[in-house]
Amino acid sequence: MTRIRLLGTALAVVLLLLQASLAAQVTDAPAPQKELEKERDPQDQAKPLRRPRRSSAGPRMYMGRPIADVMSFHGADWLVRDTREQEEQPEAMLDALKIKPGSTVADVGAGVGYTSLKLARRVGSEGIVLATDVQPEMLQMLAANARAAGLKNVRPIRCTSTDTKLPEGKVDLVLMVDVYHECVDPETTLQGLLKALKPGGRLVLVEFRGEDPEVPIKPEHKMTFAQVRRELEPQGFKFKEKFDFLPWQHIIVFEKPVAKDKDKVEEAPARSKADNP
Repeated sequence: MTRIRLLGTALAVVLLLLQASLAAQVTDAPAPQKELEKERDPQDQAKPLRRPRRSSAGPRMYMGRPIADVMSFHGADWLVRDTREQEEQPEAMLDALKIKPGSTVADVGAGVGYTSLKLARRVGSEGIVLATDVQPEMLQMLAANARAAGLKNVRPIRCTSTDTKLPEGKVDLVLMVDVYHECVDPETTLQGLLKALKPGGRLVLVEFRGEDPEVPIKPEHKMTFAQVRRELEPQGFKFKEKFDFLPWQHIIVFEKPVAKDKDKVEEAPARSKADNP
């Protein structure tokens, strides 16, 4: 009996030692992910854990200017701010373009449809507004706004940075209001717009004046008239006219040359060399 009692005591001691060892291992083990997140600073918890990203040399550049970031749909309220009518005078801008009823107009970078709805009323039931944007959330808000306004001639279209998604040779006017400076691939975008326009069709850029330091917006969201011409004319667009009556923006109008105009443009360099040997 004594031996049995001693054996039982020994087993009990061994069990106690094993339990202590296991407890120590658990204590030294890494904490679960949830426990680690609890120990992180509250501000850090709001940031998802991501792989480190390579540092960037700076903003993307095109022909000497920075390409501005595309405005997120989270900032959509800014597009319909109370002061926009006064700051940008959109109706006066559209008056200057003399848009004919029945026209096919593309509002590129349409956002929530601030300009699209105004265009839809001008082209009338026989016309159509092709409202394009790269963000589906913007297009959802645009469609809802068009329904609320009772407008049935606005067609939301999701485009991409390299595909305008516009029908070839069918568009009378392409309008880009505060948009072109955000184009990730300007040349591909411009070539797509040129294909979409009818011969003689117009491309209109409304941009904040880069020449004026008093215009209260970040420099990357401005463009000078000279810069706009430097970028568009090599892509096949012909400058037509410019309006500067708006408080902060210029309205710059280009057109797609008709066949005869295109021939003249292509022949001009040859005549220049002949005249100046």
